[in-house]
Amino acid sequence: MSLQAYNRTQRVTENPRDTEYRLFAEITRQLMKVKDQPRHDREVIDALYRNRRLWSTLLSDCSREGNGLPEAIRASIISLSIWVDKQSSAIMRGGESIEPLIDINRTIMEGLAQRPAG
Repeated sequence: MSLQAYNRTQRVTENPRDTEYRLFAEITRQLMKVKDQPRHDREVIDALYRNRRLWSTLLSDCSREGNGLPEAIRASIISLSIWVDKQSSAIMRGGESIEPLIDINRTIMEGLAQRPAG
């Protein structure tokens, strides 16, 4: 089996929590890689864009009716999504560090890594 086929199979069989963790890990590594580069660098822009898209997707999902998460968690994710968007804009203007984005992503990853009891 080729590596590509294995990766495709892995994505099909992993649960949504694992998929979210994997995506957060990938994007967080990208942010860590570019954190000290000039803000106008293409890699920085790409990393911030991917992170914003991830959080925007979470905001959209948590805003829709029928989302299975508890309301308090949904509200927290929506608030964080708004903060990530504002922080990303401030970073692009050159006034803020990327570190807080990395920190919040790591915190989310820690939560995703915990397995519910039962």
